[in-house]
Amino acid sequence: MENAARDEVIVVGGGVAGLTTAVVLAERGRRVRLWTREPAERTTSAVAGALWWPYHIEPLAAARAWALRSLDVYEALAGEPEATGVRMVEGVLGETGWDEVAGWASARLPGLRAATAREYPGAGLWARLPLVDMSVHLPWLRERLSRAGGVVEERGVSALAQVPAAVVVNCTGLGARELVPDPAVRPVRGQLVVVENPGVRTWLVSTAEDGAMAYLFPQPGRLLLGGTAEDGVWSTEPDPAEAEAIVRRCAVLRPEVAGARVLEHRVGLRPVRDAVRLEREALPDGRTVVHNYGHGGAGVTVAWGCAEEAAALAGTG
Repeated sequence: MENAARDEVIVVGGGVAGLTTAVVLAERGRRVRLWTREPAERTTSAVAGALWWPYHIEPLAAARAWALRSLDVYEALAGEPEATGVRMVEGVLGETGWDEVAGWASARLPGLRAATAREYPGAGLWARLPLVDMSVHLPWLRERLSRAGGVVEERGVSALAQVPAAVVVNCTGLGARELVPDPAVRPVRGQLVVVENPGVRTWLVSTAEDGAMAYLFPQPGRLLLGGTAEDGVWSTEPDPAEAEAIVRRCAVLRPEVAGARVLEHRVGLRPVRDAVRLEREALPDGRTVVHNYGHGGAGVTVAWGCAEEAAALAGTG
C-alpha cells in the first residue's frame, strides 16, 4: 500500500495482547496506532479472571517461557497495585502436583508447598501468584501506551491488507477466525459470577473428576466465582442455571460464599487455538504482518513475553 507510513506500526486488537504489544513497540521507539473495534473494557480480556498461570495453552515450552517473562513484569507492577491492578496473592492450585512446576517454575515461586487435606480436599499446591484486576489494568495499559506516544483508535478492520502501515500486528484473538481467516481459532465459553466478598482472601482453582471447574478470585471490593469451559459455544448470554451451579461448586470449597449477594454475571469467549500463532508473514505487496493470537485462557499470563517476541518480529530488535 503506497501510503503506508514506513516507520509506523498498526496493532489491530484492543485486548490485553494488543495493548501490551502496542506498549512494548511504542516504548521501543516505534510510532504506534492501535485499532480496536471496541474499548478494552468491552473485550474478552475485561472478563478474564486473570490469575497468572499457563492455562490450557500450547506450545507448552514456549508458553512457559512467555509466562516467566510476564511474571518478571507482573512482580514489578505489583509494587503499585492501586495503579496497575496487579497484586501478588496466595492461593491453591487444585489438582496440581510438584511435577507440574518442577524444572520450569518452582525456582521462581518461593513458598510453594503442598496443600493439606484440611486446606483442600485433593492434591493441590499453595502458590503466591500475580492476580490482575482487569478493570484497573486495561486502562493503565492504555494510559501507558499514551505516555509512550501511542494512539488508540476505535475502528474495525475487514482485511489486514487494507491496514495502511508498513508493519501490521494482528492481535485480534477470536476475530482472527474471520479476519485472517483462520478457522483453527475457536471460542471456549467462560461464565463467572461476581459477588460481594464475604471475607475470602486467597484464590482457589479446582477441577472435579467430571471436568467441572470452580475458582474463586478475590478482587478489591468483589469476589469472582467461576467457571465454565464450553468448547465451540458462541453465546455471550449468562445462563442462570449455570450461574447457580457455579455458586454451588464454589460454596462446596468455601462455604462462606453461599448466599453472597450477586453483583454481576459475566461471559467471555476465550480465543483458543491448538497452538498460539506468533509469527511473521509477508503480505502480497511486501509489507509485514506479525500474528500474535490464539492464547486461549492464558492471554494475561503470557502477555508480556508474547508482546516482546512480537515486537522483535516487527523489527524492533
